[in-house]
Amino acid sequence: MADPDQSLLVMEGIRKAFPGVQALDDVSLDLRSGEILCLVGENGAGKSTLMKVLTGVDQPDAGRILLNGKEIHAKSPQHAQTLGISTVYQEINLCPNLSVAENILLGREPHKLGRVDWARMNALADQTLQRFLGIDIDVARSLGSYSVAIQQMVAIARALYITSAKILILDEPTSSLDAKETEQLFKVMTKLKNEGVGIIFITHFISQVFEISDRITVLRNGRLVGTFGTASISRVDLISKMIGRALAEFDEMTRIKLESGQHIKSEAFLQARQLGLTGAVQPFDLDLHAGEVVGLAGLLGSGRTETAGILFGVEKPDTGTLRINGKEVHDYSPLNSIKRGLALCPEDRKAAGIVDDLTVRENIILAIQANKGWFKYLSLQEQYELADAYINLLSIATPSPDQPVKNLSGGNQQKVILARWLATNPRVLILDEPTRGIDVGTKAEIQKLVLSLAEEGRACMFISSELEEVLRTSHRVVVLREREKVAEFAGEVDEKTIIHVIAGGEA
Repeated sequence: MADPDQSLLVMEGIRKAFPGVQALDDVSLDLRSGEILCLVGENGAGKSTLMKVLTGVDQPDAGRILLNGKEIHAKSPQHAQTLGISTVYQEINLCPNLSVAENILLGREPHKLGRVDWARMNALADQTLQRFLGIDIDVARSLGSYSVAIQQMVAIARALYITSAKILILDEPTSSLDAKETEQLFKVMTKLKNEGVGIIFITHFISQVFEISDRITVLRNGRLVGTFGTASISRVDLISKMIGRALAEFDEMTRIKLESGQHIKSEAFLQARQLGLTGAVQPFDLDLHAGEVVGLAGLLGSGRTETAGILFGVEKPDTGTLRINGKEVHDYSPLNSIKRGLALCPEDRKAAGIVDDLTVRENIILAIQANKGWFKYLSLQEQYELADAYINLLSIATPSPDQPVKNLSGGNQQKVILARWLATNPRVLILDEPTRGIDVGTKAEIQKLVLSLAEEGRACMFISSELEEVLRTSHRVVVLREREKVAEFAGEVDEKTIIHVIAGGEA
């Protein structure tokens, strides 16, 4: 237990539940003045919820929060700011069309004779940037004319000006920055740290965790794993604590995988050569063969979803080439990808997968209808035949094809999305976190289904945050780290080797 007399901030025994989900379960955290504390964990670990509790977005069900030894109850982010707690989010929520000075003093503009005192406002903004961040820019220029890094600095300056913050929360501030911009931000963070500001830094980039932090707090599945001195823990140990996985054992899935591997074709159906997109993923080479499952391993933020999006045409690459069935792709789009025989089950089934207000039947026929064109409408009979076939094939638990998909469990919603794409009879199936948030039994069903699809001659890409699952399901594993392909393993490989590579070691 942290000593409140030694800590700037103490969060003790925080619990927070939402319908059906225990988001935080007895989580504690402490932050010292003049310290950079990294808060890490995989998706769903509870990082965002913990910060929302701290800043008054959500109210805790149990626990207490102490600031300088006194209990506080932030009622809203604005109230938290008055207490000296400020947040700079990943998405910069400023006004690019306004000047730097206007953004920093927005709502607090100095006035003279009933009008905005522009000279005074520019001087105050300049003083704020110089004092807190040590940067010298033209504050009269529009914010949008500056780089993302400078915009991040302005967001920090605004937070510090508004609150004279004792605590600064930086939520994924480097996700859109290049190496030089990140270095500039780290200099600012170090300056603020030396002035006594306590900084909570949330990031998925492990190298940055070890570069900038004093201590590291790890969350997993809504629980506290522990807080560790950065100098006292290795990268491999940190990643192991984040993912909480033991070594995979030889089991039925391993046997199924070995048997299905005999059907892999020698010629690649999909070939990527130095394919990349600035700010999303570094240029990479990748082959997908019919009959093969290729796993993408890496931490959240490593570029897995971005890689899938480029291959499916969600984003157009700015370097390299992609060939499908021997033909080079020039017209990147999801619809053209569907026509070429590609399918993508997206990472976020709620936001980009199911359509809540449609039925199971309507969700299943969406992709095949889009491929046919809306003027070649599937008859109602064809729709029911397709829906019934895939409900039976995937054992989707629904009272009827006309059941609203929002009434199904998460696992059955995932099966509906799979059914949608299987109905298009794809040659390449890209699955981005297909088993996230579903029960163990359904996970095993989907893993076996993926291998059976490969055995039928499809090429499958399997993306998962769970290393054990990637290894159980994949014939070949590609490892990504900080938006770059860093290794590729064919045949049997153990989990320790993958963790070692993710942590920055050589393959």
